[in-house]
Amino acid sequence: MNDQRNLAPDSTAARVALWRALHKGVDAAPHVFDDSIGLELLAPGDDWRQRGDMDPQFTRPFRASIVARARFIEDLVVEEAARGIGQYVILGAGLDSFAQRRPEIASRLTVFEIDQPGPQEWKRQRLGELGFGIPPWLRFVPVDFEAGEAWQDRLMAHGFDDRKPAIVVSTGVSMYLTRDANAATLRQIAAFARGSTLATTFLLPLDMADPEVRPGLKMAEKGARESGTPFLSFFTPAEMLALAHEAGFTQAQHVSAADLTQRYFANRSDGLRPPDNTEELVIANT
Repeated sequence: MNDQRNLAPDSTAARVALWRALHKGVDAAPHVFDDSIGLELLAPGDDWRQRGDMDPQFTRPFRASIVARARFIEDLVVEEAARGIGQYVILGAGLDSFAQRRPEIASRLTVFEIDQPGPQEWKRQRLGELGFGIPPWLRFVPVDFEAGEAWQDRLMAHGFDDRKPAIVVSTGVSMYLTRDANAATLRQIAAFARGSTLATTFLLPLDMADPEVRPGLKMAEKGARESGTPFLSFFTPAEMLALAHEAGFTQAQHVSAADLTQRYFANRSDGLRPPDNTEELVIANT
């Protein structure tokens, strides 16, 4: 693939995709989320499960959190599509595979994947190599955030209709932005057409997390800092809800790990569940 190593997804996006695949490989049924597309795109080699960050026991709570948020968001998108929403915007799309896994739903929408130009071009090429292609309802929207490009302008240039409502999703992004940048993004989305919905994750302060996952979170924070993409923002649920209301959303709701556990992990024999007070969600409406 020529010089694609320079274009490939960052380590965080790759890890999330591999954890999604690992869930089906090591966790008992019923599986909360079934996604091996990211694994196919990455083609990491037969020994990928031997990587330190793929250890089944150590990654267990984080893996549960990743598949829980993915399932919740996908269920939300399906619900929004059923009520007539026709636009789906994914901020920081990375190796999201909704368009490939759920074409029966995605083809009823216009799906806009926003990401950095290099990794997005890599993904485009890999989808072609694997035979998925790029259907007309899937729009890749490259945005050079480091150069200060405005993502809303790029979105409009790729056919987004700001007169119509949309569902906007942002997962695993808020911690890399300053508080001011998070507030600005929320204001931009709150100005979308009435009837739009935002689903966003946020990271709680590390000392609030369940004790058993704090070491892993601190390792992730250290790794992010050393790789040049440090965690910049942590929010309590109350702070995140206040930020959404201040941005102009008419309604905002916190979705906790306990909510996700009740919805997707009840009565499991293996006790798999997302940890409390790590990465949780807010759903906000215009």
